[in-house]
Amino acid sequence: QVQLVESGGGLVQAGGSLRLSCAASGRTFSNYAMGWFRQAPGKEREFVAVISRSGLSTYYADSVKGRFTISRDNAKNTVYLQMNSLKPEDTAVYLCAAAMVPGITLRQADFGSWGQGTQVTVSS
Repeated sequence: QVQLVESGGGLVQAGGSLRLSCAASGRTFSNYAMGWFRQAPGKEREFVAVISRSGLSTYYADSVKGRFTISRDNAKNTVYLQMNSLKPEDTAVYLCAAAMVPGITLRQADFGSWGQGTQVTVSS
């Protein structure tokens, strides 16, 4: 339905910051709620943050609330994840995903399109 490509990952020291970007193809980006998920080695994929079609509604996992900020620019077909005060436990592959829902959803099954992911490594 939509092609997603993440960028901005890398290696950062604990307490540092990174800004991830997810660029979407197509003409209907604004029809999708956009989410960020992450998967650490040997662990299940977990929800991180989601933003509604308009950008007016957001929701965050407790583990990142207050440190991460999700935003979107529909004119640029791009969603962002600003990550501050990074911790070693934030180390994971971060994936962008799109859900064709009017509000927000945390259900992974609702996200029909997924990017390849970008690696974030936080050293202690």
